[in-house]
Amino acid sequence: MSGCEIASDEYISQKPNILFIMSDDHTSQAWGIYGGVLADHVRNENIKRLANEGMVLDNVFCTNSICVPSRASILTGQYSHKNGVYTLSDSLHTSTPTIAGALQKTGYETAIIGKWHLKAQPGGFDHWEVLPGQGRYQNPILRTRENWSEGGKTYDGFSADVITDLSLDWLKDRNSEEPFFLMTHFKATHEPFDYPERLEHLYDGVEFPEPESLYDFSPETNGRTFLGQKLWILGERWVNASRNKDYSRYPGLPFDLEGLDSIAARKKIYQKFVRDFLRSGAAIDENIGRILDYLDEAGLAENTVVIYTADQGYFLGEHGMFDKRMMYEEALRMPFVIRYPPEIKAGTRSDDMILNIDFPALFADYAGMVKPDFVDGNSFRKNLRREQDANRRKEMYYRYWLHRAERPAHFGVRSERYKLIYFYGQPLQATGAMASTTEPGWEFYDLQEDPYELHNAYYDDRYQAVIDSLTEALVHLREELGDTDAEDEMMQSVLPEALSTAP
Repeated sequence: MSGCEIASDEYISQKPNILFIMSDDHTSQAWGIYGGVLADHVRNENIKRLANEGMVLDNVFCTNSICVPSRASILTGQYSHKNGVYTLSDSLHTSTPTIAGALQKTGYETAIIGKWHLKAQPGGFDHWEVLPGQGRYQNPILRTRENWSEGGKTYDGFSADVITDLSLDWLKDRNSEEPFFLMTHFKATHEPFDYPERLEHLYDGVEFPEPESLYDFSPETNGRTFLGQKLWILGERWVNASRNKDYSRYPGLPFDLEGLDSIAARKKIYQKFVRDFLRSGAAIDENIGRILDYLDEAGLAENTVVIYTADQGYFLGEHGMFDKRMMYEEALRMPFVIRYPPEIKAGTRSDDMILNIDFPALFADYAGMVKPDFVDGNSFRKNLRREQDANRRKEMYYRYWLHRAERPAHFGVRSERYKLIYFYGQPLQATGAMASTTEPGWEFYDLQEDPYELHNAYYDDRYQAVIDSLTEALVHLREELGDTDAEDEMMQSVLPEALSTAP
């Protein structure tokens, strides 16, 4: 059966295997299939292979753009204020209901291999072998149920290679009579953006094109309300590691910025940053290919839903920044490609708005289950079939809690064209947040006229009707979703006061 054909209802009624491959921070700008200034340089043979055989989703978003909360939302189908995982320091308790456990109860054989990052031992999985904390790129340690208390087992090699080896071993040894749900989670491309030795000369001599906003040094140039995590911080980390001769901390050291002005320094930092990042991403692409080849050889490709995504986006120099966390498009968007030959037409794209809390509902739908009660998101299987969906999402709610001066806590709403963000700048006892507050501020962007969010148009008279409408939507979403900070007296006045002073 070709990927352009739709299978019979009898074939679709079979429970498909579900293979969910996810990387860390592997942002859409580094996939090639989403365009951008790096598209011609990306090593993406197997990402393109999935795209050509399946569907690329252009508007998938996370609801809290940071690793631990996003991963918790993917497993629970819940916003951070529902599952209690707000920041990097929070954990997902082993007993928390997850889609893995729900699938397990319906007969799926379940496993997670690679990055976990949710502190407590995984629940709902028949088998798990996970990195402790962030894990390490070279010769990684992985923990199982049996060796958790002993600290785990060390494997020789690059982490993405090892995680793929272990995933393939599990696929070969599993109970083949049952459908499987496998989560293969790579550490790459998280900082320090490391790569295997075989890729150390990839991009030698290449001068990468720069994003339009690379030399954005301060909010004064764009009306933004905060500084952001600027590239010089990354450069200082490389310089300090070089001075301390800690060459194992980052690849490609030593590094220096001696004698360079701010423009030249940013250019040099950007070039190394992107070179390392794309090398790390190339290792992921190679290993996706190994997994796809196995599915073909084992006769599993036809009845396996294959997804590749990242836990959030990442700034690759846009706005002069690196890292994620912000509600700007580069960090908000989750690149996402899915292949399922019986249902999804090959070589297609969708611009429907999907959230990470929707993933568990989709998995349940494929498994023939009623959506679990704990899942707040909705299945987007109809969207993938290109069927009309009366409940197509028109707007989304986002919130980030891990407050710091350069990246203030904020919430906002994004519609299909517009985005409104309120930086309330309060720590609210969030674990790891900076104690001091920052001045609150509003930002608004017309994503059609200003797709790279280069100008805060909140005070532009042309948009006041739209801003009023989005503000109403923001208030409504917070009430509808139950994220009203009802127990915090100070926050009860934050939004009303902001609205009373709005233009």
